[in-house]
Amino acid sequence: MSTDNVVDTKRRRFLVNSTSVVAAVGAGFVAVPFLSSWMPSERAKNAGAPVEVNISKMSEGQLLIVEWQSKPVWIVKRSVKTLADLKRNDDHLRDPSSEEVSQQPEYAHNENRSIKPEILVLVGICTHLGCSPTFRPDIAPADLGEDWLGGFFCPCHSSRFDLAGRVFQGVPAPTNLVVPPHKYVNDNVIIIGEDEEAA
Repeated sequence: MSTDNVVDTKRRRFLVNSTSVVAAVGAGFVAVPFLSSWMPSERAKNAGAPVEVNISKMSEGQLLIVEWQSKPVWIVKRSVKTLADLKRNDDHLRDPSSEEVSQQPEYAHNENRSIKPEILVLVGICTHLGCSPTFRPDIAPADLGEDWLGGFFCPCHSSRFDLAGRVFQGVPAPTNLVVPPHKYVNDNVIIIGEDEEAA
């Protein structure tokens, strides 16, 4: 038997083991980024985090927009007259008493749909197909009619909401605008995304 045909088992074992180790290390380099990609990024974690908003400089009739969970959240400072006018819309609304409980937390299930009457907090997404309505605080504009007392108008399919985010009858949107969970830290600071009831 020639020495060329003799199998060097020690050398073969060494090569097989070395190849296995290199393959395992390579698989680790591939697996770590792959598995890491399943974990939410810091940006994704922050997107769902509560948002602190200072409302101390808001004037009556002003709309402030912040982002929470990648959605626009509107904060509106309503006047005494605006609050008084809300009742005048009741006969024209689909759900004037906000009976659809999923549209607001219990602490905002009242005639103003808010914790403090003058401050309205809403998710600025139409409940029809997810467009973002425009803020239309003007009274009786030509395009919305003489009965318009201010509110939100969705340009996508003409849904209308009053200044409590309640939907009008006869429009595509099926329900009122959503009131997100929120709470007051003090008179000037609101936290969007933390629930008053859980505080």
